[in-house]
Amino acid sequence: MRRLVLAALLLAVPAAAQEVRLPVFEAGVAGGGGWLPDYPAADQNHIRGIAAPFVIYRGELLRADDQGVRGRLLRGERLGLDLSFSGAFPSSSDDNRARRGMPDLDWQGEVGPALRLTLWRDVARPRRVNLELPVRAVFSSDLASVRYRGVVFSPELAVEDRAVGLEALGLRGARFRLGVGPIFATERLQRYFYEVEPQYARADRPAYRAKAGYLGTRLQFSLRVPITPAFSFVGGGRVENFAGAANADSPLHRRDWNATVALGFAWSLYQSAAAVASSADPFD
Repeated sequence: MRRLVLAALLLAVPAAAQEVRLPVFEAGVAGGGGWLPDYPAADQNHIRGIAAPFVIYRGELLRADDQGVRGRLLRGERLGLDLSFSGAFPSSSDDNRARRGMPDLDWQGEVGPALRLTLWRDVARPRRVNLELPVRAVFSSDLASVRYRGVVFSPELAVEDRAVGLEALGLRGARFRLGVGPIFATERLQRYFYEVEPQYARADRPAYRAKAGYLGTRLQFSLRVPITPAFSFVGGGRVENFAGAANADSPLHRRDWNATVALGFAWSLYQSAAAVASSADPFD
């Protein structure tokens, strides 16, 4: 989905697990772009990009960094509870054959709690296997108004490795992540993607009423590499399958497979003099 590039911006923000002390506050600019499907199960991709400021805050109870926003109220060795975010680019219906004449798909944002269960970990390497259970509310915006679009549940089995063999090149603190899992969405969100109201029906696009349920399954990966203490690079990709989805018979469900490729960067322009000791846990 188009949200991979926006997620890449969060993954790209600089982090240095090997440092003894880290700035409490950082600010800079992140950017990214990629070749992205217009919407889930679309049969067209387009190149899209974005640049935006970012901030990192490393507080005792609240942290906002490359792992998201975390309340740190539940952070045991095996169990964690975070506040997770995601997003997606807008898509013009004029540029998509299946949706031509229909309303555009606006900017999308997701926010909600994510329970993390660590199934296995090797701190010495360091690497771990997580079962992540995010439940997010979805909103869309045309930058003039915001509309609630439903809820998405996307459990994921993820492998995370923070020592990916780049130390010999002087690139310390790299992180690789690979995740796979299904996606389920409420009727309201499914309607946003797949419903065809009668006024938008035509010979090759009959009216259709979307329903809640299984949306698809995705396999995604990302690699973040700190080039300097202030500059990081991130690359990633995603493959999604929508066969057997609840709305596979919608005229807007055009392809069972989607692929995404994305690249991004983050440049830290300010680091506070105040610092905080980095945790002994490389995943904290």
